[in-house]
Amino acid sequence: MRLLHTSDWHLGQTLHNHDRTYEHQCFLDWLADTLAEEQIDVLLIAGDIFDTANPSSSAQRQLYRFLQQARTRLPHLQVVVIAGNHDSPGRLEAPTPLLEAHGTIVVGNVLRRGDGEIDLERLLLPLRDRDGNTAAWCLAVPFLRPGDLPRLRAAEGSEPAEDSVRDPYMHGTALLYRQAHALARERAAEGQAIVAMGHCHMAKGQASEDSERRIVIGGSEALPVSMFDAGIAYAALGHLHLAQRVGGLEHVRYCGSPLPLSFSEVGYQHQVLRIDLDGGKVDAITPLFVPRPVQLLRVPAAPAPLEEALAALETLELDADLPQQAWPYLEVRVLLDGPEPGLRARIEAVLAGKPVRLAKIEPTRKLVAASDETEALSLDQLAQLQPDDIFRRLWRQKYGDEAPPEQIASFAELFHAVEGDAP
Repeated sequence: MRLLHTSDWHLGQTLHNHDRTYEHQCFLDWLADTLAEEQIDVLLIAGDIFDTANPSSSAQRQLYRFLQQARTRLPHLQVVVIAGNHDSPGRLEAPTPLLEAHGTIVVGNVLRRGDGEIDLERLLLPLRDRDGNTAAWCLAVPFLRPGDLPRLRAAEGSEPAEDSVRDPYMHGTALLYRQAHALARERAAEGQAIVAMGHCHMAKGQASEDSERRIVIGGSEALPVSMFDAGIAYAALGHLHLAQRVGGLEHVRYCGSPLPLSFSEVGYQHQVLRIDLDGGKVDAITPLFVPRPVQLLRVPAAPAPLEEALAALETLELDADLPQQAWPYLEVRVLLDGPEPGLRARIEAVLAGKPVRLAKIEPTRKLVAASDETEALSLDQLAQLQPDDIFRRLWRQKYGDEAPPEQIASFAELFHAVEGDAP
């Protein structure tokens, strides 16, 4: 049996207000081709299908059109989707009757039975080969919120363990996976692998600087890899955008996002993972690299003084034949001594006529030595200061120099405008 692991599509995402529908469609078209070329039996999508809990209608159409086209090309294909922390579980599950008719199973919510216990049956899915026979089992566990976890109970006549009380989220998550895996063991016949899915932040996982939403629940920011039983053949994870192994284990993986979701991900090798199962074990894990339809450029490579940055932009070599939707996104990295009111205008003037989209200007301030004005002021002394005195002192403290006259004049104009509006 052959699986394909992907996650973190973030359909509907914009990059500094630039629409990315074209890029997502390029990925989905590539993915449909790849599923057919690799003759995939099961597609595992490990959460964050959408960028927001309330995705646009166009983003939802992209998803459903892809699922329909993939199933048309591969009639035997089974698709398993779990919700991520960006997704709305209810919204993902809403079209379930239609999706299941086309081979797609969505697990967004963790439900409870009438007795209050978690419905583990709903999280355990048979994975079928192209002949329709069950060849493996999947623990389809979505992003877990505190209310989704099993209730931790102490052994009869004893108190709950101190560490479980201190971190109930970590222990509740581990317990849920143990319970689901125990049920899978009961169902799995000889030679049938057990695969786990999850959308979570694992301990020691490498996160992106500015494009991943931190998950901190209770005292936990990251979960231990030990929560996956040694009998699990493969764990398909979502949330972190960098493809990586967890805890040095080959079979516990983040596949990463298929597109760079911020400029901090420019150097990532975006990929999906092909998993070949041989009976109850993994035979091979193969990365399939996703083509990047739109480049992200950081110019200069490191923050540089404004004149150097402008010179680098002047000499920027770009492909004039690219259609506008494929023009690169640009982050300009400038090292400044102080405020530069005309910064954007100067950059835009240099870029005029170039086939590039200015997405972000990243100013970095030069480090300024601490001010000599270290003596604390008394309340009486503070009361004597005028607003422009405070402005001057703060400027010296931040930039190590006297405020320019035009900045003082602008501050005074702003202050008097605000003061005039006050009741």
